[in-house]
Amino acid sequence: MSKPLVGILMGSDSDLPVMEEAAKVLKEFGIPYEMTVSSAHRTPKRTSEYARGAEERGIRVIIAGAGSAAHLAGFIAAETTLPVIGVPIDSSPLKGLDSLLSTVQMPGGVPVASMAIGKAGAKNAGLFAAQILAVSNPKLGALLKGHREEMARQVEAKAEKLKA
Repeated sequence: MSKPLVGILMGSDSDLPVMEEAAKVLKEFGIPYEMTVSSAHRTPKRTSEYARGAEERGIRVIIAGAGSAAHLAGFIAAETTLPVIGVPIDSSPLKGLDSLLSTVQMPGGVPVASMAIGKAGAKNAGLFAAQILAVSNPKLGALLKGHREEMARQVEAKAEKLKA
């Protein structure tokens, strides 16, 4: 198996059903990835070591999903210059709004790309990671273009069925 290019982190194993959506996308495009649980609050040393060592291990993009306070993506972004994509998880009484605000409200100088709350956000995080990697991989770029064209065909086919 190839060395992972994308790291998928989640603050808790309860986030796995959401973060699996990112993994599905990466798998679909043949992008090697690794997945682990690491908390900004409960395991800060582990999280810091992961972020600081990611580039040396060959990781090119990090996807970080967390719920409630959701500081995982920002914590990682503070420890690396790799692109970090945050996925707010809808696991709190606020249904992910708190996670979204924690992920998107980064101070100037420490960027985090923020996705939608929940499974749609995780799926888009996988696609966005693929797009980042496609900048230097024309074959992957062609696969992404084909994926978009297929989505358009599916919508058009459904629209035709409604006309009938």
